[in-house]
Amino acid sequence: MAKGNPTALIRFLLWLCLLGPGVAWSQPADPAWKFRLPDVLQEVSGLAITGTEEFWWLNDNDHPPTLYRTDGRGRLVDSIYLQGALNRDWEDLSTDNKGYFYIGDTGNNCNCRRDLRIYRYLPDSGELDSILFRLPDQGQFPPEQPWRNFDLEAFFWWNDSLHLFSKNTLKGGNFYTKHYVLPDSPGNHVAELRDSLFLKKRVVTAAAISDDGQTVALLAYHFRLFLGFIPSSKANVFFLEDYPAGHFLQGKVRRKGIPPYFIATQWESVDFMNPDAVYVASERTLFIRPKARRIRR
Repeated sequence: MAKGNPTALIRFLLWLCLLGPGVAWSQPADPAWKFRLPDVLQEVSGLAITGTEEFWWLNDNDHPPTLYRTDGRGRLVDSIYLQGALNRDWEDLSTDNKGYFYIGDTGNNCNCRRDLRIYRYLPDSGELDSILFRLPDQGQFPPEQPWRNFDLEAFFWWNDSLHLFSKNTLKGGNFYTKHYVLPDSPGNHVAELRDSLFLKKRVVTAAAISDDGQTVALLAYHFRLFLGFIPSSKANVFFLEDYPAGHFLQGKVRRKGIPPYFIATQWESVDFMNPDAVYVASERTLFIRPKARRIRR
């Protein structure tokens, strides 16, 4: 550009103005901080994030055995029907480093199930296997209160194993969550009971681990009837860090609240977007549509 040429200078500045927005438009948008979920996910119960525009979801019991993919703003992009699978009570979703999806048909509110299983699914080939298992410390189906702590709504894959966390009962329970471990291979297994953790007035509904394995997130909530008739709930993400290898519940615990803090909201899904943030999602309730939001650590 020649010195003292105002026309050239003006052209150069105009070119910069046009270039900036053009570069921004060519880049993929970041996921929204919060968004509504499509109507097909009325009872969303599991989440696995495989990319900034790849949010995988499932519904819980009595819905079709289908995985749904949305973008980072909640728009439905794709769905996969798992031929040969049943959704008795799907509760959580995870992935491994080989491309497998793990679908937990482990919901057990009655504490009476003898057919707990996790489906292992490979989208590239359509391969579908079952990991069948039982819990080593359950002898009655169901046991007496307060020992009904065999509902399993939370798990994740890590280091060739599946790590499951029990959901206690809100009424009459002792608010402990138990950590079980399974191999990630198809077959019949007895889970290993590894640890337990007390979470005061909270029951665990979902779990996730960061890609670097340094942080575990447990999603938990509490529900009650305020004044005896107004539904109210509180929910938290419990971040666990600095734990011995594989003993996540022995780590340091930090608690992060999830708004809204009083309106009854049933948070059921969690996964890491990056090491510093997770997404959580809630199913439809009487007053709230299904939605997702980002929570920073």
